[in-house]
Amino acid sequence: MVSSTSQKPVALVTGGSRGIGFGVAEHLAKAGFNVAINGMRPEDAVGEVLEKLRAHGADVIYCQGDIGSRESRQGMIDKIRESFGKLNVLVNNAGVAPKERKDILEASEESFAYVVGTNLQGPYFLSQAVANWMVSQKQADPEWQGCIINVGSISATVASVNRGEYCVAKAGIAMMTSLFAARLGEYQIPVYEIRPGVTKTDMTSGVQEKYDKLIADGLCVTPRWGFPEDVGKAATALARGDFPYSTGQVIMVDGGLTLPRL
Repeated sequence: MVSSTSQKPVALVTGGSRGIGFGVAEHLAKAGFNVAINGMRPEDAVGEVLEKLRAHGADVIYCQGDIGSRESRQGMIDKIRESFGKLNVLVNNAGVAPKERKDILEASEESFAYVVGTNLQGPYFLSQAVANWMVSQKQADPEWQGCIINVGSISATVASVNRGEYCVAKAGIAMMTSLFAARLGEYQIPVYEIRPGVTKTDMTSGVQEKYDKLIADGLCVTPRWGFPEDVGKAATALARGDFPYSTGQVIMVDGGLTLPRL
């Protein structure tokens, strides 16, 4: 049992055991947060990850479960409440790619339901549950501070016709950010979106050669891949409260990929 008397703020990072999520969790741990990470793998498969986070002085718990499942989402919240007694930051990061990239003229309803259920419906209703808890914490203690951070993607606006379901889900995350920012403003609970570009993770390992060439040919203003720590640094600044008057805003972490150029 992790002590609920710790004075450190607490962050939940979904999909926090690898890739961008781990980059975010690690930077939050370094910055003085206690951390709950969520993932699909059993806890005994992520022991090394948990120890890496604990090495930064953080209390860390693992919340195994599928973000697309109502029961799993409630289980995460229950475990955090029992372990820490509070939650200050939610980072909606967990996501999946289509199992097969298919042209939108051929893609299946099953693939759409799988991707949108995990990447949009899951975060939407996790945010709903967490937002209600955050509001109650704020009402009980006006000094309480927290925020919600959604990890979107440049795919919210950059069309990829061989993974339309992913693009639609990320476009939904953009509106979700606006909706929750508008709703939670009266409680001074900011909501942000971080929009990464081409980032080197497990999800992009299958297209590394393609993007190596595109980056070499000038795809990004900053001539390199993005890394999980790039997103982690941005998320930590937001979670720390460095941008309290910027609710609803999108933070681009794309190396200038989406910067219009001639």
